[in-house]
Amino acid sequence: MNLIGWIKKTLFCDLAIDLGTANTLVYLKGTGIIVQEPSIVVINKQSGKVEAVGKRAKDMLGKTPSNVITIKPMRDGVIADFEITEKMLDYFIKKSTNKRSFLIRPRIIIGIPTGITQVERRAVKDVAIRAKASEVYLVEQPMTASVGADLPISEPTGNMIVDIGGGTTDIAVISLNGIVFNHSIRIAGNEMDEAIIQYIKKKYNLLIGEKTAEQVKMQIGSAYPLDEPMTIEIKGRDLKEGIPKTIVVDDQEIREAMEDIISSIINAIRIALERTPPELSADIIDRGIVLTGGSALLKNIDKRISEETQLPVFITDDPLTTVVLGAGKMLDDLELLKKISLI
Repeated sequence: MNLIGWIKKTLFCDLAIDLGTANTLVYLKGTGIIVQEPSIVVINKQSGKVEAVGKRAKDMLGKTPSNVITIKPMRDGVIADFEITEKMLDYFIKKSTNKRSFLIRPRIIIGIPTGITQVERRAVKDVAIRAKASEVYLVEQPMTASVGADLPISEPTGNMIVDIGGGTTDIAVISLNGIVFNHSIRIAGNEMDEAIIQYIKKKYNLLIGEKTAEQVKMQIGSAYPLDEPMTIEIKGRDLKEGIPKTIVVDDQEIREAMEDIISSIINAIRIALERTPPELSADIIDRGIVLTGGSALLKNIDKRISEETQLPVFITDDPLTTVVLGAGKMLDDLELLKKISLI
């Protein structure tokens, strides 16, 4: 590496962050995505010390002793625990910059849900500043996702994007670098997991944890009947006997468990379509709906939405990273960033 290259790598460490309810992703300018970990922190209650963050913390879910607690500091796309979020963000920033941020504090772009309040926006910004950011730009996630999906957002055409994450579902119609209409609901992947937990508890008297519910959703969960039936073994605690027990469930049962959640998401999409200006509606008929976010990976969710709306539905190449890749592109396009960032 030549001297100029070394100086750039050492001094400049601008970051783009998707601070999600389920996962936090960090993009380092000039390098790409370098952090993709669960938004989870493990804290020792007695000492207040952070024991683990991210993947290692997720592995500890439901397995910690009484003096150690597992915290998810993000809830429904917003900060639920300010202090823990700051510690988590500080950890990810240091990990991303290899502790180079003492030379020049990074400029940071953060993708946020459209439905959060001014107070919640301020909280996100304050956390980033306290984590040693020099400048913080907040951009609504549908905008960053649209840039990440290479949609023609600067043209006078309607682009509908649906970002189904862990805590929120964001639906937006975008044209001329702006959100013409948006609708956000605090229902997404986490609610699917909880619905599975409650269904198994009610039907089988079996108690399972969040991690197990998420695995069931990912392996056999679907929003529309599958071509081939699927089953999975679930291990939990029998609520009557109080002992470990194993059951087998099929995809139809899990689909039934999540039906109310899927219906709520589709209803939110319908509301957005009904309230979209007619000229832009014509564009959406031609261009279809673009799905992104981790929960867009749910099997056949595109088929279900397409059937319910009678519109073509497309899933981005990598739904989990679309938001952070879009924010990363904005690090190289300050003119666009200034147009679409929130004050």
